[in-house]
Amino acid sequence: MMSTIQTQDDTLYFGDVAFSSRLLTGTGKFASGDIIAPMLAASGSELITVALRRVDPNAKEKDILQYIPKSVRILPNTSGARTAEEAVRIARIAREAGCGDFIKIEVITDMKYLLPDNAGTLRATEILAKEGFIVLPYMMPDITVTKQLHDAGAAAIMPLGAPIGTNRGLEMKPMIKRIIEISKLPVVVDAGIGRPSQAAEAMEMGADAVLVNTAIATSHDPVAAGKAFALAVQAGRMAYLAQLAEEKEYAEASSPLTGFLRS
Repeated sequence: MMSTIQTQDDTLYFGDVAFSSRLLTGTGKFASGDIIAPMLAASGSELITVALRRVDPNAKEKDILQYIPKSVRILPNTSGARTAEEAVRIARIAREAGCGDFIKIEVITDMKYLLPDNAGTLRATEILAKEGFIVLPYMMPDITVTKQLHDAGAAAIMPLGAPIGTNRGLEMKPMIKRIIEISKLPVVVDAGIGRPSQAAEAMEMGADAVLVNTAIATSHDPVAAGKAFALAVQAGRMAYLAQLAEEKEYAEASSPLTGFLRS
């Protein structure tokens, strides 16, 4: 008998664009661009983020877009922007360069911990959403800002799990859980996820997707790592939909302890 989980539609939407994979990936830190396509094939990822500064249509051999299959949608990011105005300018250049309407907003002023500037992120989101961009803002986990980003027209909320590139997992777990509870938009846990088990944990919590770059790109086998993360995301999502039982304080036998040898 087929389960309810297997039969229900579980499509992920950003704006009106549908995705079957809930694993977003990135293009940074790979030893070779030639690894990106097989990693995407193994992971099933349908959306990959690219720093606009790595896009150069005039560079025949070095343009990062040459390594990405046409079937995978590009998510340009505004890496390097320190103000909302810079992020807006980068997004417009990306659209002019043929990268489409998706944009991941990154506004970072803290150069030590690389934490996002929520005020600048919100301002850029307001401007770009009005211009028809499908905006995915990378943000410090914050309930109030989550609601403001929703009102500003964001297509998703992207709270960080831990500082970018640290592989420290869900250091912001309590706040991410609250965001998942109140958000009316898809929640994508971005940055800090270093193990497939951490990706599965985020999905079990109810995150709609995760974005993993460094952990895949810097592994010894990015293709195998991409596959491992994809399986973890699927397992976590299925566990969430299955509505697993809650933890309990005291032991509870799974079989009757009375009625066989003694009453």
